[in-house]
Order: sequence, then C-alpha cells, then structure tokens
Amino acid sequence: MNVLDIRGLTKKFGDFVAVDNISLKVREGEIFGFLGANGAGKSTTINMICTLLQPSGGEIRILDRDIKAQPRFAKQSLGIVPQDLAIYEDLTAYENVSFFAGLYGLRGGRLKERSEEALAFVGLADKAKSYPKNFSGGMKRRLNIACAIAHKPKLIIMDEPTVGIDPQSRNYILASVRKLNESGCTIIYTSHYMEEVEEICSRIAIVDHGKIIAEGTKEQLTATITDTKDIVIELKSAAGGEGETLAGLPGVRKVSQEENVIRVHSDASVDNLNRILKRLMDGESEIRTVEEREPNLETVFLTLTGRNLRD
Repeated sequence: MNVLDIRGLTKKFGDFVAVDNISLKVREGEIFGFLGANGAGKSTTINMICTLLQPSGGEIRILDRDIKAQPRFAKQSLGIVPQDLAIYEDLTAYENVSFFAGLYGLRGGRLKERSEEALAFVGLADKAKSYPKNFSGGMKRRLNIACAIAHKPKLIIMDEPTVGIDPQSRNYILASVRKLNESGCTIIYTSHYMEEVEEICSRIAIVDHGKIIAEGTKEQLTATITDTKDIVIELKSAAGGEGETLAGLPGVRKVSQEENVIRVHSDASVDNLNRILKRLMDGESEIRTVEEREPNLETVFLTLTGRNLRD
C-alpha cells in the first residue's frame, strides 16, 4: 500500500517553476529519504504535501485519498516535524504536546494519555512540567518530535530534525526515528547530513531544479556511479583555500574543503593522485592521511547535481 502517492505535481511562482511535474510513491512502512540542496524544490514539495501550499497542477494522495478533496483527513493523517522549531517557550513541555495534540481533536483522558506517551517516547517524561526556554537544543528537538506524534499519525514528515544539535542528541533522535518506524509509522526524512540518510532510509529520492533526478535504494543509486572516485586528504593544519589550488588538474571535477579536510571528486579513469599530492606539497601543505573512497550516496548526489547537499 502507498501511504503517499504524488502524480505530476507542479508548483509555479509567477514564471518560476519551483516543482516541475514530479511523481513519487512512498510505501507503507518505509523511511523515505528526500534529498535536495537549498532551492531544489524539496521544501516546496513538502509544504504542498502538508497542505500549506496549493499545487499549480498534479495530485497528492495520502492513504489513497486526494488531499485537495479531503484536506481534514490529510492533516489528521500527518505528523510534521519542521526544521524551524514549532514549540512555545513559555508553555511547559506537557502543555506544548497537549496543545498540538488538541488541534487534532484529542480531548480529555485520551489527550492526557497520548501527551504523556509522546513525552515518554522522546525521553522527556521527567521534564513534563519544565519550560523549553530552559532546554538544550537537543531537548527542544525531541519536544518538537513529541508534538508531532501524540495523535499517532500514519505518515510523519521530518524536515531536518537533527540540525544544530550535539552528536549524542542526534543519535537519540535517529534511534527514535527507527522506533517510530518499527511501531508502524511511515516516515519521510530530509537531512543535510548524508550519513543519516544512508543509515536509516530504505529508499531515497533526489530532487534538483524542481525535478526528481534519481530514486531507489542506497545500493541502487550508488551502482549508477561507476566513473567517479573521491579522494579525501587530511592536512596536519590548514590556512584555508588549499583545496582551491587543485582545481584544473586532470580529472578533477570538484573540490571541497572543510577546515583541514579536502575532498576531491575526480574521474575514476584518471590516475591523478600523485599530481594532487604534489600540488599540495608544493604549496607547503603537510599531509596527515590520504584515502581513496568508493562511491557513496554523497558521491551520487554530487555527480548528479554538481553541488554538495549543503550548498
């Protein structure tokens, strides 16, 4: 059964086509990764699924019901974990969850039970009477999730749920995503952390310039990339800009640098490692480690879109 079925979805803002005739299906029980760099059309698509934007064309069906014809059913079937925190700092954790659950029609003892269950699920039962203005970033993210799941939706959209938090909180949230999925929830998951998507998603779609340009399992997507390689070089120290000196070398397609780590995206058929290292050493860079990596999901994304996910 398809929990979400999108057919020919289009969204125009004047002459600009933000979403261009996309179609996709999300099956029951999946954690479906939806990837796109900023401006690719990902957020616009999500906003249309959530009924926050009206499509210019096409159809969206949730649990085989057209959301345009039955928006109330669509909203009750959805749980939304937005990238920007949707919590009230001056309400207690319990009051936040209770408020949002109440918007879905929960009342009385059922509302109380579901709110307490949601807080316990995200590990905040002992903070029910505390105010989120005093919470850490990770705790606020967990409360954000509790607010989205108390009404037990069939489909949960998680838009960057781990942005800006510490590794421990990130691991807790990823474990919570798996538990939600195991309990029967279907999840659409977006992230700028490719390793998260690789770790938890059963299928993935990549959107760029308003179109879906690839879709499949991680293994299916990486199998399409056979002509590229990634060379990852760690420097002992970096002043910044060392990677820029590698642009233009034979086979080099793209170079990115984060602090003292340089990643070179290159043609697999060109043996250019020695030239790359020599160029760095000529610039007096001290090299700590060098690794040639097999294609992964990030390689697929970079190859297909020509840009990093965080661009």
